[in-house]
This record gives sequence, C-alpha cells and structure tokens, in this order.
Amino acid sequence: MSSLEFGARVALEVCLGVKKGEKVLVVADEGTRTVGRSLWEQAISLGAEAMLLEMLPRSVNGEEPPAAVAEAMKQVDVVVAATTKSLSHTRARREANRCGARVASLPGITGEMLSRTMTADYQKISDLSARIADLLSRGNEARIVTPAGTDLTMSLQGRAAHPDTGMLQGKGMFGNLPAGEAYIAPVEGTANGTLVIDGAMAGVGMLKGEIIRITVQDGYTVGIQGGQGAKVLEDLLKPLGKEAGNIAELGVGTNDKAIITGNVLEDEKVLGTVHVALGNSISFGGTVDVPIHLDGILLKPTLIVDGQEILKEGKMLIS
Repeated sequence: MSSLEFGARVALEVCLGVKKGEKVLVVADEGTRTVGRSLWEQAISLGAEAMLLEMLPRSVNGEEPPAAVAEAMKQVDVVVAATTKSLSHTRARREANRCGARVASLPGITGEMLSRTMTADYQKISDLSARIADLLSRGNEARIVTPAGTDLTMSLQGRAAHPDTGMLQGKGMFGNLPAGEAYIAPVEGTANGTLVIDGAMAGVGMLKGEIIRITVQDGYTVGIQGGQGAKVLEDLLKPLGKEAGNIAELGVGTNDKAIITGNVLEDEKVLGTVHVALGNSISFGGTVDVPIHLDGILLKPTLIVDGQEILKEGKMLIS
C-alpha cells in the first residue's frame, strides 16, 4: 500500500468510520483528481457503495457545487469533499449534514499532505484537542506572547471552545481533514495589544523572512505593518470594513505530523503553534458575520490562560 493509499484509508476507516455497505460519495475536481480517486478506491476496498463525482473547480471558497452534486450529497451516508476550493461553508454541505450524512472537508488537499498528516495518531490528537478545548472553555483571559513580538490579551469569558478531533463517526457530523486543533471565539471588543504573524497567513501564504505586524485595539485591527504580505492582507480586509479586522479566533494546533506549507488547512493544525484569525466568528460561537475569515500562524508562542501556561515558546505543556 502506498503512502497516499494509507492516508486515504485512515481518513475513511479511522476518522469517518466507513463500514461495509455504506454509501460513500467522494467529490473532487481537476486539481484533486489523484487524491479523489485514491479515496474512492479505498472506500471500495472497505466494502462501501462508493461513488466518485468530479466537478469543475469552484472559483472561490464557499461557492456552491452544481445542483446535481448537492443532491447526491444528501443521498449518502458519507461525503468526502476533496476539492480545490472549500465546500465547508456551503448550503450543500449543511443540507447533507441535516440529512444525516457525515461530511469531511479537505479543501486544497494534496497527495503529499494526505500521506503525511493522516499517519498521525488521531486518538491522541482527539484527546489533546479535547483537553485544550476544555481549558479554553473554562478560561476567562488568554495572553499570547511570541519571540517575534506578539503580546496580545483577550477575554474568553462565557465562550465555549471546540476540539477539532478528526473523529467524524456520528450521524450528521462535520469537520476538516487533516484535523488537529482546539479553537474558541474571543469576546468581541476585548482583544488588545500587538499580533505578529510570522509563520503563515491565509490569503498570503508562507511568510519567508518577513512578518505581518497588526496593532489591535478593543477587539479590532487598527493598523497593519510589514512588507508585501501586509499589503496583501490590507487589500483583502479593506473592502469589507471594520468587521473584517475583528479578532475572531484563538486556536491551538495539535497535529504532530502537520507542517507549515502555506495551506491554512494544514498550517493551523501544526503542533506547537497558535493561530489567531481575523473576520467571521459567527459559525463557532462569536457574533461577527462578515464574508471573510483569515488565520495567521504564530511560531514559538507562549499561551497563558488564567495564569496557566498551555504552551511555552512552542512547547506543549498539556499532555
């Protein structure tokens, strides 16, 4: 079995719990054809009634798939959306879940990424993600400090964190693969300080030799400094107004096989990193509804929640 076949097998058998006789739909496009076919072949090997649908690539994340694909997604037990652009925030995905399908979204997935990240111990990832989510949920205040210059505080009071475990075996469940994070929406208007993105930035990619320095006041971005990456970020946020600069998410990566590649699907899962997102938070417990959500990855962070260190200079202190 090749590494790609093994990764596909883990995704289906371990994470999605595919059983003999279940109806499994793999949705792919030209850019993910090889991964899609491998997932389909492994579903067949598990005894599933497996189908592979290749559609034209969508132009942006969140664009609806063709009506025929959306209808097929409602008729199966398992949907694996291995597509170039994300189907996570589409009506088609939500309706598939409502009809009982368990759905894994793998936007931008590559064979190399699937092969590497799916060799992780997903039970271990699940346990760690759940423990960190519990600490965040019980926390009142978080502080992030990094060697690059981040020093940011925010309130978590009354907010529930979510573990992204990759274990999607229950009816109607949804999540990303690869998985591995715990995340929470900070209380709007409470974040203050300096946020320095030095790993990668969604919409920008890997930050090689440069940083993006963001000044945060009362929960919102009030200044962005840096090189070309900072300019790209400003151009993405500016047309959408103040809400696009909302400090939307605090997340902690828990996947020890993930590495920073410039693809946020994997970047935000890297063990020993923290990510802070700007923009939309309404889908996971916040109140800001704006059509953008951009994660920035922080390297070697120290994360302190109510005086307890969860990470110290990139080392995980929770076991």
